[in-house]
Amino acid sequence: MVDRWSRVVCVCLCVLFLLFGCTIQQQLLVSRQERLVLLQLRSSLGLRAKEWPVKTDPCTSWAGIRCTNGRVTEINISGFRRTRRGGQNPQFSVEPLQNLTLLSSFNASNFALPGSIPQWLGLQLVSLQVLDLSSCSINGVIPFTLGNLSSLVELYLSNNNLTGALPSSLSQLTGLSVLDLSHNLLTGPIPTTFGSLGNLNVLDMSLNFLSGAIPPEIGTLSVLQFLNLSGNSLSSSIPAQIGGLSNLIDLDLGFNSLSGSVPQNLSGLTNLRRMIIGDNFLSGKLPGNLFSPLTQLQLVVLSHNGFVGDFPGVLWSFPSLLFLDVSVNNFTGVLPNVTLRFNAGGATVLNISQNLFYGNITPVITGFGLVDMSGNYFEGPVPIYARGGGITTSLVGNCLRNVTNQRTASECASFYKERNLLFDNFGEPNSSTPPTIKSSKKWRNLIIILASVFGSIALISLVIFAIVVVIVCKRKRGTSTNQRGISVGPVPAGGGASPPGGAPLNFSNLGDAFTYQQILDATAEFNDENLIKRGHSGEIFRGVIEGGIPVVIKKVDLHSSVKRESYMLELELFTRLSHPRLVPLLGHCLENENEKFLVYKHLPNGDLSRSLFKKTHSGESLQSLDWITRLKIAIGAAEGLAYLHHECVPPQVHRDIQASSILLDDKYEVRLGSLSEVCAQEGEPHQSRMPKFLRFPQTSDQGASGTPNAICAYDVYCFGKVLLELITGKLGISSSTEATMKEFLETTLPYISIYDKELVTNIVDPSLIIDEDLLEEVWAMAIVARSCLNPKPNRRPLMRYILKALENPLKVVREEHTSSARLRTTSSRGSWNAALFGSWRQSSSDVTAAGPSRKVEGTSGGGGGLKGSGSQGSGQNGDGHNGHSSRRHSKEIFPEPLDVEREGK
Repeated sequence: MVDRWSRVVCVCLCVLFLLFGCTIQQQLLVSRQERLVLLQLRSSLGLRAKEWPVKTDPCTSWAGIRCTNGRVTEINISGFRRTRRGGQNPQFSVEPLQNLTLLSSFNASNFALPGSIPQWLGLQLVSLQVLDLSSCSINGVIPFTLGNLSSLVELYLSNNNLTGALPSSLSQLTGLSVLDLSHNLLTGPIPTTFGSLGNLNVLDMSLNFLSGAIPPEIGTLSVLQFLNLSGNSLSSSIPAQIGGLSNLIDLDLGFNSLSGSVPQNLSGLTNLRRMIIGDNFLSGKLPGNLFSPLTQLQLVVLSHNGFVGDFPGVLWSFPSLLFLDVSVNNFTGVLPNVTLRFNAGGATVLNISQNLFYGNITPVITGFGLVDMSGNYFEGPVPIYARGGGITTSLVGNCLRNVTNQRTASECASFYKERNLLFDNFGEPNSSTPPTIKSSKKWRNLIIILASVFGSIALISLVIFAIVVVIVCKRKRGTSTNQRGISVGPVPAGGGASPPGGAPLNFSNLGDAFTYQQILDATAEFNDENLIKRGHSGEIFRGVIEGGIPVVIKKVDLHSSVKRESYMLELELFTRLSHPRLVPLLGHCLENENEKFLVYKHLPNGDLSRSLFKKTHSGESLQSLDWITRLKIAIGAAEGLAYLHHECVPPQVHRDIQASSILLDDKYEVRLGSLSEVCAQEGEPHQSRMPKFLRFPQTSDQGASGTPNAICAYDVYCFGKVLLELITGKLGISSSTEATMKEFLETTLPYISIYDKELVTNIVDPSLIIDEDLLEEVWAMAIVARSCLNPKPNRRPLMRYILKALENPLKVVREEHTSSARLRTTSSRGSWNAALFGSWRQSSSDVTAAGPSRKVEGTSGGGGGLKGSGSQGSGQNGDGHNGHSSRRHSKEIFPEPLDVEREGK
């Protein structure tokens, strides 16, 4: 009996031994040729012995190698580091792969493979099912031969420098489940043949330069779950066929140029959780039942479009909604009297700012991390939740009671009156607005008749006046090229002034009214010792008013038509705008008929041009501002410009940004001065109250509106010069002529590269003491400055994104998931830096700047290159198009060089 059991045990052990031996044999690499191939690949890529040790079996000991039946089937070198020698000249050298006939997966993501994808890859590796070359620094076009990889299931080519059009051959990959081509330089339309990719689950072509319409054939991809086409230049309308993608979970069409209305068919996306269609040119009313079936929505972004009408109230009731951004539209109506509760804590956002909502803030809002209701017309008391409780709430620019930075009473009353609504006048008795009187039909008819008569008389008078003005202008133009053909009467002493458009100014917003004697006493009768400078809009004096309060007083001589106009426009500006980053106006003196005075708050540190370097107490040396203070000044100036560009309606252009217009208080907080040149952006509605026939004769540097440099992109260019002045310490850069600036840029910009941090040390102010971390901030600011100096105005970044970059400088240059120095966005799609850094794009043909002795060809792709002597701030593109920057260019921030020649290469 024992012998029988012994024999059974022996047989079992023998079987187990044989099975185990077979398994070992299967795991060992049996092909000597494939071992040689792997060794060749190890050498050509410069892989380290730590991952691929030579004296061991690849199938059992090499990282990232997987074998089946002793043959290599998968290679994964994602994130590997090269040897020092291999890193000196990295290339796309994977030719040995041609001999791995059973290779089904090759993953080289986050491993630098500079060069183009070889044509043979699509002809030889016919067994490939997964090809991942994302974040590999690949350039060139996508080979047409990739369409031969009939077994391919997943294709990742994102975060590279791929150029050219999308090859239609990719539509032959009918088994493809994932196609990720995002973050490249691809151009042209999306092929309609992509509709044949019936197994596609993920389609991501975001952050490229794709153009044309979205093919309706995309709507036939029935199993598609993730569709991301954001950050391109796609135009036309959203195809209704997309509404047939019933399995779609994620739809991102933001940052394009899509127009028209939103199709009702999108209500068929019943599984949708994320909808992003912001930053387009969509318009009209949203379909009434569009959102009703989309009950699983967690994130909705409709911002920066032209939507009108009532807001889709069904969104208030979605319990799963975590992020709702409908800002910068024309939604109107009152908020529902409900409880809005998001359940994800501080991660939730509600942004309904810059719309036309009105009435009381009735909802009870809980569970949000951020609530932004600014820029609407809400009235009444501030809700309790907005007074604390852990919710960050913005309510500026409304008509609310007992809250600072609200709209003026006249602006609020006008809005409510236009809609036949009652305005509570900030809780005060409304004496300025007469009660509504129900007039009889007789009185209405009489009013209409009188209005017609006086209107006709006014129209005839206006025409006659216009003819007279035109004749006078033509006569004066012959005698003096600098004299301007406009007549603005002097302001009555102590009376109400009128801007060029003729509307009376509201002096309640212009501070205190000073007497002429007080002005004389404050300035010691305008003693020359108190003269600060003679500006283009008036003489600037320092003074001390009663109580020992230091002030700055501007004296305006109304005999000068230029100064008179600047004075009137500046008065009008202070009645409309109010922001902590604008120089505070304390008061005015309007007694004299031909001399007017504006009184500003005195800022102890003067302007940036005088504070960047100051004499020490001993007077023997200069002491420069430290880097922290310089960055603080840059952020403060960016905040002021972002307010003018993005929070004012219409957007306002400063037009005189330089070091002398950046004023500093005792804590080096910025206040923007030189506001006499501020005007509405060219091309905006209600750009100026001055009728067209009263505008000055155009000169060569004026736009179509007659206003020089009246686009926000011009401010951005000037701000870039200020940043360079802060970085280099070279005084006068921001106020230099174009010829001088061109020469400076030719010798400076080649030292600003996204690939080499150390280059920037050649231009940094030598008086700055900076460590390694601060050097990264300097490098980041230099990159931002370079993008601002792009010769094409519509390629310059928007100020709101410049502000974000300066507030987070390390995010500009640091990369979390890769060892390369190349900038990559690591946040989720739709975040501000995905929009900001979505495009380091620029053709090398735009760059002609000569490099210094240390040659860095191609690194001038950031827009700092020069293209003609007068292109930088002209407000016109090199191709003759208007330089007005549309919203879709918010993604086109830092153009990326296509070729880099490093030192020693």
